[in-house]
Amino acid sequence: MAKKPGNRPQSMRDRAAKTAAVMASPSAAALATPKKRTSLPQFAKEVRAEARKVTWPSRKETWITSVMVGIMVLVAMVFFWLVDAGVSFSINQILKLAAGG
Repeated sequence: MAKKPGNRPQSMRDRAAKTAAVMASPSAAALATPKKRTSLPQFAKEVRAEARKVTWPSRKETWITSVMVGIMVLVAMVFFWLVDAGVSFSINQILKLAAGG
């Protein structure tokens, strides 16, 4: 039977090294470099710049999302009520059988 290509120990080490390089977390690189401290006005400027990039939902989108959440809450409420009633009924029947009646 012929050997599969890439099963040599050297090629395995090469693949392992490539995988390790890809899996290396970027946070490890960030930890190696010292963090630059920013001043309070610079921080406020950067916060404002990021806040300008935020896109807020429209009133219609907010309303539709709220209605969808309400519907899902009602569906979950009915589901859990039915499950609770079923389990409660089952336990009561088992206890009646155990009591002999």
